[in-house]
Amino acid sequence: MSYLEKILFLDFDGVLHSTTSPPNLFFSKVESLSDLLSNNPCKIIISSSWRFHHEIESIKNFLPKPISNLIYGATGEAHIGKWPRYNEIKNYMIDQKILADWRALDDSFLEFPKYCEELILCKGKEGIADKQLQELSLWLFN
Repeated sequence: MSYLEKILFLDFDGVLHSTTSPPNLFFSKVESLSDLLSNNPCKIIISSSWRFHHEIESIKNFLPKPISNLIYGATGEAHIGKWPRYNEIKNYMIDQKILADWRALDDSFLEFPKYCEELILCKGKEGIADKQLQELSLWLFN
């Protein structure tokens, strides 16, 4: 199936920095993602819980270009129940009437169905690493 666009749903904690990072090390892993996306852009939708505490423009200011330029919005209300992050993403796509090839860069496998092909899983205490960057790159090139 051919899609018109690719969308990356981006979590922050456990992805762009370790879940154990002190505030001065927040976004310490963002440069590697930024380097990849500068050559392989896609739309980014913020799925991080940071969306509940910060306006989208503030979130853009936390992130370097090109990532900040690729942010088109954030998922909506929190989903209560099974697979919350996955359902928030699905609800966003339905609400926005989007048919797209998507991936979620996240550290919480419990928030997605088992064997979710769209999930690129990071280790929360490490954040994004070469393995996830390779998976993301393969998806972007196909």
